[in-house]
Amino acid sequence: MAFDTADQATADHATTGNIAADRLKSIVERIERLEEERKALASDIKDIYSEAKSAGFDVKVLRQLIRMRKQEPAEVEEQEMLIDVYRRALGMA
Repeated sequence: MAFDTADQATADHATTGNIAADRLKSIVERIERLEEERKALASDIKDIYSEAKSAGFDVKVLRQLIRMRKQEPAEVEEQEMLIDVYRRALGMA
């Protein structure tokens, strides 16, 4: 007896397990949806940086400030102190 494509699909579905296959499909679709949202957000952020640049702001400095705002104040203070020490050691101060 030969399997037709419908029989094969049913056999494959039964082999993988209906619940597992449905769960996998759901997870993949959610990841794909979030990837699209991330792409849209990245585009929005790029537009805001362009706006900041056209307003005369230094984008590199803005990125650094945003990175620093994510850190704990003690971490920022320690980094700034080390930068100052390194600058003086290199004769840059």
